[in-house]
Amino acid sequence: MRALLFTVLFYGWTTILSILVLPLLLGPPRPLLAYSRFWIRGSLWLLRISVGLTHRVVGAKNFPDGPALFVVKHQSAWDTLAINLIVRDAAIVLKRELTWIPVFGWCLLRARQIPIDRAGGMPALRNMVKAARARQDDGRPIVIYPEGTRVAPGTRKPYHAGVAALHGALDMPVIPVALNSGLFWPRRSLNLAAGVITIEFLPALEPGLARRDFVAALEAAIEPATNRLLREAGMTDLPMGPQ
Repeated sequence: MRALLFTVLFYGWTTILSILVLPLLLGPPRPLLAYSRFWIRGSLWLLRISVGLTHRVVGAKNFPDGPALFVVKHQSAWDTLAINLIVRDAAIVLKRELTWIPVFGWCLLRARQIPIDRAGGMPALRNMVKAARARQDDGRPIVIYPEGTRVAPGTRKPYHAGVAALHGALDMPVIPVALNSGLFWPRRSLNLAAGVITIEFLPALEPGLARRDFVAALEAAIEPATNRLLREAGMTDLPMGPQ
């Protein structure tokens, strides 16, 4: 019932703000990004009062002084909301299909997010890198989900080539990000649970690593940290040690 209540409140809130946002689509990206943060704060407040689900941020001291590439484990729809508040004015690599959603997709495009055609091969990869460089020139941090989709807690998928391409092209620090959101808001489900999601920003990986070394170091940072957070939240059927 609490999840149903949140769903009703969330879509009502989103509908109202989708109407009010329309004039901002004619302006520059920054006001639209600020408006999106307002929508997300309201959405997370509704999540707290209806479901009892909140979050905590660990490792904010690892944020560099300037823009960085944030590589985020992706387990839940919560990740796509909260990261916009925690990493201010981020340009997020996202699947192109999201931009086809009326109003929401228009906002993504106007906010200069980075859509990618996941079936587009090397041309799509080059376009993603080109767009990310432009956002870097604007002084914005970049966010990418290395597995390209949400994965259930305790599982993993291969890291896509896009994250290594961005590391090689952008010459900026890389912040690995672990979380346990999938235990509380499962993928493709509204079976929400009360509790506290933890999102942890790990020590930076410096630019300039060889491609294979970078991907290995990234996985060695994110996967064990994610499993640790899952265990701390009560998930027991996980392998021990490095993954």
